[in-house]
Amino acid sequence: MIPEKVETGVVWTCRKCGNIESAKGNKLIIKEEVKQKVSIPVFDVEKTKGKLSTIEADCHKCGGKEALWWIQQTRSGDEPATRFFKCVKCNHTWREYA
Repeated sequence: MIPEKVETGVVWTCRKCGNIESAKGNKLIIKEEVKQKVSIPVFDVEKTKGKLSTIEADCHKCGGKEALWWIQQTRSGDEPATRFFKCVKCNHTWREYA
């Protein structure tokens, strides 16, 4: 919970669920606003193409049998990572969830 200024004073606000509790009796001074910025870095396949491993995989678009592959965390940390594939023949990209 983080302290937040409202018209009536200061309250405790939960970042996750938005629950608000009174901060009466607590002497709080807010010095800076806390902002959480969440971003997923973009993975550039073309820049790292020579470093990626290949795997035998069927491309549903062109029927190719070989693909580059990599793993990236696209959801929260307590969930499994997502496996991406890129066809060597037609450059079609698809993903597989664990």
